[in-house]
Order: sequence, then C-alpha cells, then structure tokens
Amino acid sequence: QEPLVESGGGSVQAGGSLRLSCAASGYIYSIYYCLGWFRQAPGKEREGVANINSGGITSYADSVKGRFTISKDNANLYLQMNSLKPEDTAMYYCAAGLRGNCRVVGNYGANYWGQGTQVTVSS
Repeated sequence: QEPLVESGGGSVQAGGSLRLSCAASGYIYSIYYCLGWFRQAPGKEREGVANINSGGITSYADSVKGRFTISKDNANLYLQMNSLKPEDTAMYYCAAGLRGNCRVVGNYGANYWGQGTQVTVSS
C-alpha cells in the first residue's frame, strides 16, 4: 500500500475549480510537522505550492495566493484550487515530512511523496 495516494486531478477550463485530495495510510499525518503540495510542469523544476503545519498554519506560493487553499484532517490532505489558470497546468504531488521551513514554501525534500495527479487547465 502506497503511503500517500492523490486523487482529484483532471482537465478544466480557465477560471474553473478542482479539489485535490491526498489520503495517507497509517498515522503519517499525525507524525510529521509539515505537509505540503508541490507541482512540476513539463520542462520545469518542481516547485512548492502550499504548506500546512501541525498547528494548521498555512503558507502559499505567491503565484497561488488567494486562489488555492490547503487543509487537512486526520487522514487526508486537501488542495482546493479556484480561479485556475493555464499556467497552473502541472503534475501535482502531496508530501509529508517536509525538510525545510514550513512557513516558507520551497522546493524541499520530504519523507513521503504521493504518486502525482495531473491537472490540466485550458484557455
């Protein structure tokens, strides 16, 4: 069983919304302080999108502030994406146990990664 499993990706027109989910096996989300979402577009480096810590404090990349919302419960990590733009097109990954400053979104390593879910936004 994969430790993290994403779902919710798909194709949407610009201005639309998607909600990504990341289900965790065991007690992964209760163990690690920092959880996050990352994305990687073809030909580009992976980038951090949003982080959330065990206290519920969230951080966002400037490119998604005001449009994306990260949240979690005991077994799931979520990314609500509104007002989607073509430049949001990428493979999205969830991660647990980020190795960096959780208050600052960045391209960090992590202890666990999901397999990825594709988000495609057409203009």
